[in-house]
Order: sequence, then structure tokens, then C-alpha cells
Amino acid sequence: MAKNDVSSAYRKLKSKNIKTRKEALRIIKEHKKKVKALAK
Repeated sequence: MAKNDVSSAYRKLKSKNIKTRKEALRIIKEHKKKVKALAK
């Protein structure tokens, strides 16, 4: 099972693998969306 936490995602952004980077971006965007929703 892959790690889907935000800190791992930021680290994966530096990866050369495109799939890994896209997955990381998706996790980060999802997290930012959650944080924004909680802030309202």
C-alpha cells in the first residue's frame, strides 16, 4: 500500500517518474481543498 500523506507527496514531486509526480500533485491538491473547506 502506497503512502498517501502530504509530506510523502511533497517528496515525490522531486521524482523523475511522471506517474509518481502526477499522483503526488493529486494528493497535494486534494489536501489543499480539504484545508480550504475547513477554513470556511
